[in-house]
Amino acid sequence: MISSLSNPQVKRVASYARPKARQQDNVFIVEGMRMLREAPVHLVREIYVTEGFSGKCSREDAALLSSLQADETRHYETVSAAVMEKMADTQNPQGVLAVVSAFCYTPEETTAGNNPLLLLLENIQDPGNLGTILRTAEAAGVTGIIMSRDCADIYNPKVIRSTMGAIFRERFCTVEDLPACAADLSARGIRICAAALSGSVVYDTPDYTGACGFLIGNEGNGLTNAALTAADTRVRIPMAGQVESLNAAISAAILTFEAAKQRRQQVPRPD
Repeated sequence: MISSLSNPQVKRVASYARPKARQQDNVFIVEGMRMLREAPVHLVREIYVTEGFSGKCSREDAALLSSLQADETRHYETVSAAVMEKMADTQNPQGVLAVVSAFCYTPEETTAGNNPLLLLLENIQDPGNLGTILRTAEAAGVTGIIMSRDCADIYNPKVIRSTMGAIFRERFCTVEDLPACAADLSARGIRICAAALSGSVVYDTPDYTGACGFLIGNEGNGLTNAALTAADTRVRIPMAGQVESLNAAISAAILTFEAAKQRRQQVPRPD
């Protein structure tokens, strides 16, 4: 059992709280049995379990840990509670932590499919927002998520927790020039709809039953002019009271679930 906080292995895992360390080793951290169950086995590199955790976990979780422990292709360690607290990002660690290989998709893979439903995210800064968007996207049937380079790090621990496992099931990629990507998708016949207040139509007016994507902008500033220019349509969500805007994750949810509803009904709408 590892009990020393100065252990080099412990220091290395703890360093993955920093983006540079994660990127250098091409890994990220997941905490808790739920996230470990969601992670594809071939991506799991290392597992750390507190000494007392195995005695209180379910039979199914115990069986999973035993199978992972027996696999010589990954590193498995029992650690003290203090060591787990040093390595974990949460204030009250659940007793299980894994180092997982980072992964991503190409833009071509992210946008593939006969009738894609996409999210294009520009400069989303809040990790909780980004994670919630991924989780909501999966629920709404979004087939791919494209992020600008200045979005929050998708492997930030808060993002990972907020996805509730959707990180392992949604296709996503990062591009250098999101407006150019949006314009290219539009040229390929994928209708790009930008969430915007000015010059827009009410969000449930356009037809989303065909291939389409929603552009969602920064929490405070919205979309850049370049992104707005690349869009085929601008849509707005009507709001009562004195509210000026909605949370980016909420906006993404409203738009993608409207698309999901239309696709279930398959009733084309005149534009």
